[in-house]
Amino acid sequence: MDTKRILAQLRTERGRLDRAIAAIEGLDLTGRRRAGRPPKAAATQRRRGRMSAAARRKLSRLLKQRWAQGKMKPRA
Repeated sequence: MDTKRILAQLRTERGRLDRAIAAIEGLDLTGRRRAGRPPKAAATQRRRGRMSAAARRKLSRLLKQRWAQGKMKPRA
């Protein structure tokens, strides 16, 4: 048996195990979500910005134009 080859394989396996252990230890186990949709309680805490009067006028004008062009359809 080639002991050098066996030792090299064991060392690479040890390296993989060390990386796996470090990854598991690095996980955030506090229960916080990392990605995706926030929980319902967090979603209700968001505040929305207020629209200025000028922005409301501009949006109103643009929507009236869309209605006039026939791009918007009335709800059934």
